[in-house]
Amino acid sequence: MKMKRSYRLLCLIAAGAALIGLRHRVAAVIGGINQKVGPRRTVEERIAEYGPAARQRWAPHFKQAGIAYPPAALVLVGIKAEKRLEVYAGATAAAVKFIRDYPIRAASGDLGPKLKEGDGQVPEGIYQIESLNPNSRFHLSLRVNYPNRFDREQAAREGRTQLGGDIMIHGNAVSIGCLAMGDEAAEDLFVVAADTGLKSISVLLTPVDFRNGKNVPASVPLPAWTEKLYADLRTELGRLPKRP
Repeated sequence: MKMKRSYRLLCLIAAGAALIGLRHRVAAVIGGINQKVGPRRTVEERIAEYGPAARQRWAPHFKQAGIAYPPAALVLVGIKAEKRLEVYAGATAAAVKFIRDYPIRAASGDLGPKLKEGDGQVPEGIYQIESLNPNSRFHLSLRVNYPNRFDREQAAREGRTQLGGDIMIHGNAVSIGCLAMGDEAAEDLFVVAADTGLKSISVLLTPVDFRNGKNVPASVPLPAWTEKLYADLRTELGRLPKRP
């Protein structure tokens, strides 16, 4: 009887210790999550926080181009093969000038359009910025409106569903299907996008720089409809002025 009581006592002690340990582990995890997420901020609060420094960094580039800040029109050109993001701005969409470029720190996938969720591809096409995320896991982010109408039309013709989404231009240097620009560049882009107004921004995501006579290698498997997509991208890129 004494042995049974001792055994039960040991079991209770062990169970209690396990529960205490579990509570500590859960508390640590919850604490880590809360610390990682932090307080929620608004776009206005982020602009107040990062705007002055970002605008100061933009100033010499806009001055050199002879464009007033903030611009009335903004064009972002992401060139996948060269891992480069170019920024153009002007008083109208037809009169933009080259402002500056940024290296793309990370972008997953290969040349060719995004076709489905989880393929790791950066989209290709003519897009807009549909929102700004002041609470991004990757510092700050600009959300691209993929899939756009063209993407959805091609998917419907081919019977594709689950096209994916949440394509961002964001900070940090890690990316799956997005453009990771580093934190300071993300601050610059976030601020100029907010100052310009999202409806006045266009985003060209292209596999190669068609302006230089480059083409996607024949070894890259492409849907037939990319012929039209790339023709449209060539046209839009051709409207932009040459870099100095």
